[in-house]
Amino acid sequence: MPDNQFGRTVDAVSRRKFLAAAGSVGAVAIAGCAENEASDGDDGLSGEVVVKGSSTVYPISVQMQERFMEQHPNVNVTVDSTGSGGGFQNHFCPGDSDINGASRPIKSEEQDLCAENDVTPIEMNVAGDALTVAVSPDNDWVDCMSFDELAQIWQEGGAETWSDVNSDWPDEEFVLYGPDTTSGTFDWFTENVIGEAGNHRTDYEPTEDDNIIIEGLENDPYAIGYFGYAYYAENEDRVKALSVKEDDSSECGEPGLQAAKEGTYPMARPLYIYPSEESVQREEVYEFVKFYLENSSADWIADEVGYVPSSQDQVDENMSKLDEAAGN
Repeated sequence: MPDNQFGRTVDAVSRRKFLAAAGSVGAVAIAGCAENEASDGDDGLSGEVVVKGSSTVYPISVQMQERFMEQHPNVNVTVDSTGSGGGFQNHFCPGDSDINGASRPIKSEEQDLCAENDVTPIEMNVAGDALTVAVSPDNDWVDCMSFDELAQIWQEGGAETWSDVNSDWPDEEFVLYGPDTTSGTFDWFTENVIGEAGNHRTDYEPTEDDNIIIEGLENDPYAIGYFGYAYYAENEDRVKALSVKEDDSSECGEPGLQAAKEGTYPMARPLYIYPSEESVQREEVYEFVKFYLENSSADWIADEVGYVPSSQDQVDENMSKLDEAAGN
């Protein structure tokens, strides 16, 4: 991941306020606010921008939505969490949304679907994440797990009890929470952690609402789950994050933004948005994507959302892609 100037710690209180608000404010309410504010100023920009996709990228997009609409009250930006794959398959590639957030790169079959519908995706790396494995605060027997141990738990036909993985751990069945199969986080974890061990097991509680995972972990000492770092940082008083190592010869690495930025945390990963070339021909979509990119390197991405901001090199590269697609 390219280096950037981010080196600040995350302000959990400000994140808590933001994510709580983001979870309670729907697109309809925000649209209503926009209508009420329209009389305060009209910059001539109007229209609609539809954003779907990753639940991991969702908090960034909601923050961008709110800030952009404060400046452009006649543009209605809606943001929905559908999962990376769900967004590509059901909304973006069919041409029903302008932008798709993704916590992993677009797949070839998704590119084919987009092409069938004359939709041309533009890949833009807008932030970095530290995918986080967490357990209940009452779990006092494990602080670090290897990829192999995680694979034993999460692979199809895998371990059923904690003691199946380590005889020193309780002889109690796992209670498993994770993202839905439409999630890019699910795809990343399956490919990079389970890997050659096999497929991701299906007998777990899947959801696109990471707050449900938090609630499940908080209330069961034998539960384990995984999600994007921002949701852990927002709830670090409710769940316990595990350190992770790639193999037994590696050191345990704690999830964190500095570690993700430096690439020393083994589950660090880039986050993306995919606007379509066709949509950025519309002025309101172009201006929203431009705003998104220009702000993707801001410190508030870390302080208020909980991800690693883009480097200036990433911003410049993305802006070049945007202007080329828009014919500027």
